[in-house]
This record gives sequence, structure tokens and C-alpha cells, in this order.
Amino acid sequence: MATKSKWFVVATEGATTDGRNIHRSWIEQMAKNYDPENTFGARVNLEHIKTWFYRENEPHSKCYGDVLAVKAEEREDGKLQLLAQIDPTPELVALNKARQKIYTSIEVDPNFADTGEAYLVGLAVTDDPASLGTEMLSFAKQSKSNPFNHRKERPENVFSEAVETYLEFTDEKESFLAKIKAMFSQQRTDNAEQFKEHQKTIELLAQEITAHSTQLEAKNAEIAKLTADLTALQNQVELIANQPEANFTPRPEITGGSVVIETDC
Repeated sequence: MATKSKWFVVATEGATTDGRNIHRSWIEQMAKNYDPENTFGARVNLEHIKTWFYRENEPHSKCYGDVLAVKAEEREDGKLQLLAQIDPTPELVALNKARQKIYTSIEVDPNFADTGEAYLVGLAVTDDPASLGTEMLSFAKQSKSNPFNHRKERPENVFSEAVETYLEFTDEKESFLAKIKAMFSQQRTDNAEQFKEHQKTIELLAQEITAHSTQLEAKNAEIAKLTADLTALQNQVELIANQPEANFTPRPEITGGSVVIETDC
């Protein structure tokens, strides 16, 4: 299962193992320029010792991971620090769990590929920070040549003083769970957005229904009024139809006299 570390400090602007300083600008440039996919990927090794041939029982003949990314952050006292995130091998994870190799030191190329800017070209883990710090610094000042030169990618490169490192790892399972949680969170957000849209639609429908109901009530009232008017007109027509015309003269009554009819008996 794939594992990667959380962000941790690997260097702070200041002294190196050969009397030089890690400049603030170097840390800024390393954070800006580091691109393991398209430029150069720094590997993790033991004590800055790199051998070209793999030997199973030789711990320095192999690497212990890769630096995935770096970034710069300012410490509380104002000094700039370089933080890294690594992809460790199972061997490095096991060493860290056993509280071994808990200090780190970076290898900086101040003029990487003749660009004039600094680049992170290596990261070492160690158990003896003094050997990469005070003792080696003192020895380097008294020596005609830097004793670390044979461990460097280039003699001009710089090793930082070793700093204690607190490594925390997150595995792919945790990342997968985080993705699932994020997905459900997003789904809840999407559902909430959909609910809002549905609510808006329902409100619009309710408004339309209310408007149509009002119009229908108005139409019904209009129809009722027309019906009443029609009934009144019908009553008037019937009344008029039962009345005589204005120039109508009544026919005189016929009254007959007494008529005696005789018959033969």
C-alpha cells in the first residue's frame, strides 16, 4: 500500500556543514523550482552516502524514498524553513517506527544546471546529527578539502546541518477514506444545492398556481355576474311578452238578448 509523509521541516536558513550558510533566497528558490517530474527528483538516502551498486546487506546501496514536493514557511522567529513531503520505502517507514534515522539534512545545489538558482538534489536521514553538524563543521574548517565532497552530486553543493524530524505517514487507505468522505460531503453539498433548486421550482409553481387560482376566481365571478344578468334579461323578456302592445284596443264583449225558442211537442 502506497505511503506518503505529512509535511515536515528539513532545513532552516543558516549554517551548513562546511562553514557556508543556507541563504533565505536558496530556500525560496528551492520551493519555487522543485519539480520532480519535469526537472529533477531528489531521493532519500542514509548519511548522504550513495553507492552505484546494490548489495542486499549494504544499507547505503539503496535509496529510501523520493521527495515529492517542497515548500517554504517562515518560523516564529522570522527564519525561513524548507518543508518537504516524501514518498518513503517500507524500510524507511520501519526505521522511523523504530525511532531510527530521525534527523534529516538536505543537499543543495546553489547553481543547479547553470540556472543561477538553488535546487534540492538530495535528502539524507541520519541518527548522528553532530556528524553532519558541529563536529563535521569543525573538521571541515581544519581540512584542506571538504570531507563531504565525495558524497555530493557536485563539490559546490552544500549539506545543511541535520535537524530533528518528526515524520508522520498517511497511507493510501486513509487517503481513500478521505476521498470517500469528501465525495459524500460533496454529494451532501450537491443534494443541498439540488434541494435549493427544487425548492425554488416549487415556490415558482406555487406562485403560478396561486395566480391561476386568482384568475379562475375572477372568471367564476364574471360568469356568475353574466348568468345573473342573463336571468334578469330572461325575466324581463317574459314580462314584456305577457304585456299588450301600446296601441292594442280590447275587443268589446258580446251580450245577447233573451231568445225564446219554441218547439213542437
